Amino acid sequence: MATEHLGDRTARLRRLADLTQEGLAERSGVSVDVIRKLEQRRKHSSRLPTLHSLAKGLGVELTALLGDPPAVPSSGEADPPQLVAVRRAIMPPLFAPPAEPTGVERLSLPLLRAELAEGWTLYHAAEFGRLMDVLPGIIADARLLSAVGSTDQRAAGQAALGKALQLGGHLAIRLGKTDLALAALERAYAAAGNSSDPLLAPMVSNSVAWAYQRQARLDDARNLAVHAADGVEREHAGTSEGVRVWGGLLMSAATSYARSDDYDTANLMMRTAERAADRLAKLPPPVDGRLVSVFSRSSVRIERVRLAVQHERPGEALTLAKGIRLSADTPPSWRTWLLLDVARAYTDVGDAEGAVKALEALRRVAPAWMRHHTLAVAIVSDLWAGSARPVGLRKLAQFLGVTE
Repeated sequence: MATEHLGDRTARLRRLADLTQEGLAERSGVSVDVIRKLEQRRKHSSRLPTLHSLAKGLGVELTALLGDPPAVPSSGEADPPQLVAVRRAIMPPLFAPPAEPTGVERLSLPLLRAELAEGWTLYHAAEFGRLMDVLPGIIADARLLSAVGSTDQRAAGQAALGKALQLGGHLAIRLGKTDLALAALERAYAAAGNSSDPLLAPMVSNSVAWAYQRQARLDDARNLAVHAADGVEREHAGTSEGVRVWGGLLMSAATSYARSDDYDTANLMMRTAERAADRLAKLPPPVDGRLVSVFSRSSVRIERVRLAVQHERPGEALTLAKGIRLSADTPPSWRTWLLLDVARAYTDVGDAEGAVKALEALRRVAPAWMRHHTLAVAIVSDLWAGSARPVGLRKLAQFLGVTE
């Protein structure tokens, strides 16, 4: 898999921000020489404080600068056939005659919901290639069920269609295609309005807020999440599904506050969300939690660790991480991010041994994810450049190509 070079990404984000290299240097406090070497590919990584400063100067979150691990091969050329198929499923061709319903007798709502649950499982496991293979069929099946049967059956089909399109939006965000994501999520929101699921619209709103965050539209993201959360709290606070959706929206709003440099408000909201998660133990669980927002005490704590690291509070992040007990439904992708953030925090406090242990655990659970993640390379590069080289660091450096 080809990965965009850190220097190329820095240059692209700098141009989007309408900054010269000198302008970025002034905003970030990073020397023009470092920026120039990065963009000319004469420098392949930077220390974490430098990356934080560059991200702040560019007005983006750190993950926008570093990038997510690639989900499909990217050569800078046309989209691969898998992604084209997903696009076509989300946005069917204009003026095409409607397809004749076929296979209706083989379709059922329970079967479709099972397909949807498995699709979300693939997504949370970062199995994006496999998800792209099956998602067009899931969307087509949901679109068909949303158009046939009684009024109640069509409403249930619309709920499934909304959830399938929401999944398409999440996948598009992970692929860096935020415009496609918003197209999918707009259609998901419309389906939610015709559906039998009163919590689907706020769940889709949470997804839209995430897409806005990726576009640096932090005010839009925060306002949307807060508005949706208020509605859920008024009407659905007594069910586990309602608590999970409300908590997910609260976490989203908190993240927007944190990325707008209001860490205190974000931390207060996260603490409120963590207390709300304790209520889940006293409520009947959802019929299928895979189709409801990810929210638990451990997911809140994982996000608190991430925000503390991003705000250069590594000691606080490590304290929060020590208290985490991962619930059984914590998605694999959240576990990998936690290990990476813990490694970052150990690096920032100068504990190379602790960082190596976290990175070794990350390599065991997600080697492919780690190999293609720029931040993992940056952390190991930092450690390799230091004076202390704990046992295990050389193998990690060789695995990531930091040294031969």
